[in-house]
Amino acid sequence: MSQIFSRNKIVPVLLALLRILIGWQFLYEGLIKLFDPAWSARPYLEGSRWIFGDIFRWIASGSAGIHIIDFLNAWGLTAVGLALMLGIFTRLASWAGIIMLSMYYLAYPPFGGYSYGAVTEGSYLIVNKNLIELAALLVLVFTRSGNFFGLDMLLKKNKNQIKPAANEPEPVPEPVNKRRELLKGLAGLPFLAGFAGAYLRELSEPGADAISGATMPSVTYKHVSDLTGELPKGKLGNLEITRMIMGCNLIGGWAHARDLIYANTLFKAYNTNQKILETFHLAEMAGINATFITNSDYPIFNKYLKLYNGKMKSICQTYLKPEDFFGDIDKAIGNGANTLYIQGGEGDRYVREGNVKKLGEAIEYIKKKGYLAGIGAHSLEVIKAVENEGIPADYYVKTHHNDNYWSAHPESQRVEWSVDYKRYTDHDMIHDNMFDLFHEKTSDLMRGINKPWIAFKVLAGGAIEPKDGFRFAFENGADFICVGMFDFQIVDDVNTACKVLSELKNRQRPWFS
Repeated sequence: MSQIFSRNKIVPVLLALLRILIGWQFLYEGLIKLFDPAWSARPYLEGSRWIFGDIFRWIASGSAGIHIIDFLNAWGLTAVGLALMLGIFTRLASWAGIIMLSMYYLAYPPFGGYSYGAVTEGSYLIVNKNLIELAALLVLVFTRSGNFFGLDMLLKKNKNQIKPAANEPEPVPEPVNKRRELLKGLAGLPFLAGFAGAYLRELSEPGADAISGATMPSVTYKHVSDLTGELPKGKLGNLEITRMIMGCNLIGGWAHARDLIYANTLFKAYNTNQKILETFHLAEMAGINATFITNSDYPIFNKYLKLYNGKMKSICQTYLKPEDFFGDIDKAIGNGANTLYIQGGEGDRYVREGNVKKLGEAIEYIKKKGYLAGIGAHSLEVIKAVENEGIPADYYVKTHHNDNYWSAHPESQRVEWSVDYKRYTDHDMIHDNMFDLFHEKTSDLMRGINKPWIAFKVLAGGAIEPKDGFRFAFENGADFICVGMFDFQIVDDVNTACKVLSELKNRQRPWFS
């Protein structure tokens, strides 16, 4: 080893550069956390799912524990970064960095899907940045890199600690140029000054820090610690379901966006597979124990259940294709659905075309398979026809919302069967902007039906404030509401639902769940 360092002067320079670059990254991640009052390692720890996941989630569960972890993370990264850039106490700083990187790696190892929930710019196979940087720090530990272009060289008592090999003659000490040695020892200062300038410019627009910082991006939305209550539950047959159910349109990338042509693409770009997993996890942590889903969503949903040991129930909306009438039902059962219902557009179509008896066949088929069977609808005519035919649906999934929002078209222009079926260019006609055409008739009809009712589109596709939409649906008789939510809306929506349910005064329909 001594021969390498005595004969190849480029190696110390490269080691010093490696040390300074790693220090730069550590220092940046530390400072980003220190100056971000909203940052916490809690989401990162709560998302860990490997064999040490229980330990990380236990640490995040208590306020005292998470405060300690946040302090150690932010200040630890900062201290290690400073030490490495200046080359002072380099071995101690390197070992500290190795320990931190080991924890990050164990929390989200890049294999078997266990890295889901961590912020990454891509996928890795066993080897990721944390592991590479950890190995680089090991090199710094065992090569005394602080002795090369660092303050460690100024602190050591004997400038000639590198001894020759046994077969080499004792070198003749060269005269020490103290000025040159001082400049070499302070080699990290220009880099630190450059870092300071770049960081100060970055402060105006800080970005998300890297994965090795054990964090999720800083956001302004509330976390589970901000919950003010627990969602009440009701019974759907033998299933205990929270009164608010998670919708699947936002997860699937389908936006009822009126004339905003970019919305579907934007939703799909935001809700990546990783974001979907995080959203399911946050929803379940917030107390929501059921979600609407389609068969196309089951691969990511079942991955969530496996990786996060999730317990969320699924209510699958099924489609009745003429060429394979029961195929989607069989697929939903194979995917693990807890209960199935005929999707609202399908319910409308079969009744509109005079084939209500086909809905009865589908319901009977589902029930014979041992599952609760529901029927969805946008039009009240579906519920009427099903009741008149005596079809034994276990529950209904019916749209319900007020029409007190700007894009609601005039009641005189509302045409039966037009929901999710027709779009008009006339501003006074429907254009993906209304889902319960006659809400008063809906509440009147459902008041006389003694079956559980899940109301959906209660916010009219995002046009109504949750506090108003939730109250309207529950006061008018809904037993459950289905709500599409982005991750940043979940905690607020749960708090709103809890508050509305605790204050209900004008509900006339009995609870049928």
